[in-house]
Amino acid sequence: MTDGEEPTAGDAADAETVVRRDRFAGGPARGFMSSLPADERIFAADLAVDRAHTVMLAEQDIIAADEAAEILSGLATVEDAGHGALPDGEDVHEAIESAVVAEIGPVGGKMHTARSRNDEVATCIRYRYREDLLDAAEATLVLREALLDAAAEHADTVMPGFTHRQYAQPVTVGHFLSSYAGAVERDTARLLAAFDRTNESPLGGAAFGGTTFDIDRERTAELLGFDGVVENSTDAASARDFLVEGTAALANLTATLSGLAADLIEHAKDGYFLPSDDYASTSSIMPQKVNPDTLELARAVAGDVSGDLTGLLTTLKGLPRAYNRDLQRATTHAWDAVDDATEATEVVAGAVATGDWDESACAADAGAGFSTATGVADALAAAGIPFRTAHEVVADAAATSPDDADPETLAANLDAAAQEVLGESLYEHVSREDLDAALDPVGSVASRASRGGPAPDAVADSLARMTETYDDHEAAVDARRDTLAAAETDLADAVDEYV
Repeated sequence: MTDGEEPTAGDAADAETVVRRDRFAGGPARGFMSSLPADERIFAADLAVDRAHTVMLAEQDIIAADEAAEILSGLATVEDAGHGALPDGEDVHEAIESAVVAEIGPVGGKMHTARSRNDEVATCIRYRYREDLLDAAEATLVLREALLDAAAEHADTVMPGFTHRQYAQPVTVGHFLSSYAGAVERDTARLLAAFDRTNESPLGGAAFGGTTFDIDRERTAELLGFDGVVENSTDAASARDFLVEGTAALANLTATLSGLAADLIEHAKDGYFLPSDDYASTSSIMPQKVNPDTLELARAVAGDVSGDLTGLLTTLKGLPRAYNRDLQRATTHAWDAVDDATEATEVVAGAVATGDWDESACAADAGAGFSTATGVADALAAAGIPFRTAHEVVADAAATSPDDADPETLAANLDAAAQEVLGESLYEHVSREDLDAALDPVGSVASRASRGGPAPDAVADSLARMTETYDDHEAAVDARRDTLAAAETDLADAVDEYV
């Protein structure tokens, strides 16, 4: 700018921003205070919020229709230019307003009538975060589908079950996988609940004390696809509990993923589960290695997301009510958590869907470590022997049996233990045929047909119930997406009435 020229709106925006002016426009802490680079994530959200608020202001006769038209045209120009073209500013909200003022002149400042950056940023965060939660929920559906399909395919595939990483009882691959399908089902439900509490509009709460203008908060909520409003204006500006709820749900999800990854890694080591090359890697020096690296990374993500939850809660702990600048640091934890958790869920889903199960290897170890012992004790209890006495008989037999004992050796040791504990032969209480069935891993699994048990029919029943819930959750995600898409169309139509 040469001497004697009047500053243009663009020059003014570069020099001082529409919010801070000269007094607070510069200084060494300006960069530290700015969230503009990270705010690219909510650039589209802020434009939507600006448009809905401008439309409402015009509908309420707070600004003139031609002024709304100018503002909405200016926002379209800013959108076309993109986030990278925004002038310098503390955040995307200030930068967009500065860009609009630079484009259309002082009338652009009217779009900030009856609101504060406090309720504006809270609305933008919710607007974007709800989409992220739906993405995460959708990823859990993909994982559940992979688990349910593999479980149905292997409902009869007998494998060893473990407690404390020791052989415990024979189960099936289908039963093992459906246990995680049930856990992820709850993760989906938590994410949908978090979406519903996120999907409330703070817009119109202003700084924290409401506004003197006759605004219509329900109208902006409707245009933005929110289910309702956060009633109290102070609560509207300051609440970030929806981020805590969402991040806690994501932390729970990644804990589920971590357990599944740990089990699959162990099963890969044992030769039961064979990850596909797409979800494994080899060693730089040992060419025979097939390492389940993606699963190990997914397992580690649980620590990252747990850290994000802790960081978020620590930031929020002890804040006084209304807006505090600490909240700027809180949001990044939520973004990181939802991105990491969603990606990890997609990766684990791919590993489950593309991996193979070695049915022979699973069957070979299904009875290892006398893992059918509980079935024998149950058979004795069914014959009338007190379970604790039956437990003692089987425990004595186990103590004298090697881990690789064959059925004949186990039968002999069980009969000897019965003679010692009961003072009579085992066969006074169970037939040899029933004993053989209890000692056989396949028979042991088939006998445990209680609801949720590993018997193939019980697994099939569980999978049928989980498939119904899957369908319900899939419909719930689709319905929420449809509602948001319809609101986006309604907002565009409302804007078109002015431009």
